[in-house]
Amino acid sequence: MATFANLNSDAAQLQQRVERFHTVREDIVKQVSEVIVGQDDVIDQILIALFVGGHCLLTGMPGTAKTLMVRTIAETLGLEFRRIQFTPDLMPSDITGTDIIEEDMTTGHRRWTFVPGPVFGNILLADEINRTPPKTQAALLEAMQERSCTVRGQIYPLPAPFFVLATQNPIELEGTYPLPEAQLDRFLFNATLDYLNAEEELKVVTYTTTTRLAKVRPVTSAAELNDFQQLVRMVPIADSLARYVVSLVRASRHKSANAPEFIKKYVSYGGSVRATQFIVLAAKARALSRKRYHVTYEDITALTLPVLRHRILLNFHAESERLDADEILRRLLAHMPPPKES
Repeated sequence: MATFANLNSDAAQLQQRVERFHTVREDIVKQVSEVIVGQDDVIDQILIALFVGGHCLLTGMPGTAKTLMVRTIAETLGLEFRRIQFTPDLMPSDITGTDIIEEDMTTGHRRWTFVPGPVFGNILLADEINRTPPKTQAALLEAMQERSCTVRGQIYPLPAPFFVLATQNPIELEGTYPLPEAQLDRFLFNATLDYLNAEEELKVVTYTTTTRLAKVRPVTSAAELNDFQQLVRMVPIADSLARYVVSLVRASRHKSANAPEFIKKYVSYGGSVRATQFIVLAAKARALSRKRYHVTYEDITALTLPVLRHRILLNFHAESERLDADEILRRLLAHMPPPKES
């Protein structure tokens, strides 16, 4: 039986963990803002993905600092950072690693030796992931879901934590390969980077055309990030809100009984069960990031678009009317009233 002393000790320890979480997050945001101008929502989504333990897909026009953003955040986390520049001739072994035959100089015997690929890091930047064929893209599937990779029948665990932050340009069609739906579903967010406003663009010019050099320092560690992921999962969510998330995702499927007419008209496939899990987890991380200790309706609606936009497959009716996934999801949120208890 727990004593009052133990309960007070546990509460004090939990409070220290929460305070450390807020300190680390604020420090990361402060340092990243010294390098990256604007894009506050995208930075927030990347940090939520890291605190949840999920992967993030960054979609934006060329020159929107996607790669620089990922590299800067990785430097503040103090984790092992790896980068792969995806090209049409990239092979799966270039990602996972391969076995080579080595000869022992003393005995003369030969043996297989595994040489790890760049996937064996904490943060993997998959730059322009849609420029490589599906066979190579699939080399990431096991790593993203199982946190391991299989080479010649041998399973090798990846270091923890492990994140894939992938980038793609939405306008390039020549020489690109759309990501398979199974792989898209492994990404927690599809974060979109838009152009900066005039003042922010002027600030970028000021930063990058002078001798100014921003230095970024690590503020946390792998062990601490693993602890933050457990802390996020401890944030409670009301049963009414959890049911709302389930109803919301189910309503995105055209065969669902509670799907509105515009979903049945424009959507071929809706969100998966994984989408429901990710919305709840991301909402917990967002709530904790804003120094709240329970999930609110606002947390859910704020993250619905980045969680679902790459999981909604539209049909030709939507394409003919030039409707995108974001517009359909906004209609869905407007159609679904918030639960009374929220």
